[in-house]
Amino acid sequence: MSVPPLRLAHRGDWRRAPENTLAAMLTGLAVPGCDGLEFDVRASHDGVPIVLHDETLLRVQGVPARASDLTATELARHGVPRLSEVLAGVGPAPFLDVELKEDQGAAAVDALVLARGDLPARTVVSSFDPGALASIRRLVPAWPCWLNAADLSPATLTVARELGCRGVSAQWRAIDEGSMARARAAGLEIAAWTVRRRPTFARLARLGVVAVCVEGAALDG
Repeated sequence: MSVPPLRLAHRGDWRRAPENTLAAMLTGLAVPGCDGLEFDVRASHDGVPIVLHDETLLRVQGVPARASDLTATELARHGVPRLSEVLAGVGPAPFLDVELKEDQGAAAVDALVLARGDLPARTVVSSFDPGALASIRRLVPAWPCWLNAADLSPATLTVARELGCRGVSAQWRAIDEGSMARARAAGLEIAAWTVRRRPTFARLARLGVVAVCVEGAALDG
């Protein structure tokens, strides 16, 4: 019997609280059937890992400023949490897909080790940036990583393998029987992003993905 995929709340449950805030994470985890979270990590001006998707605060916080121009303390005043705050707030139980939006060197590693130990359980580090993943692989080779990608082409699978990734987190439209077969042949697991409809989640579950980043109706299960 196949294991059902993990259901990961995309940036928390942003229907009830601003995305990527601790409140959004906790309300997402309160949804029955939610196994964990996906969220984005950038660096503040003073090099502190903070949880934010966009380069600027305009879309979510309504502030026309770049995150890289503000200190972590200044960002906190606008509701942008530190990675350490989110990790402490959600605790060790949920599965976490920690997406690095940029290469932060040891800063994100230090925060994760402090919260989840030297070999973080139920945690994967993902990124679209091969350089960010290369840094993680160099600093903590045993940590599981996913390469984020819009496709599952042979070239994408090759990059994931060369980086030493456990798998690829792909845009859900790229996932079908053929691409899953290629991934399995390459020894890679596949996760999916970002799914909003329950039938799409069900189709991906039948194909054998290990996790699905969800929001809206797909989060409600």
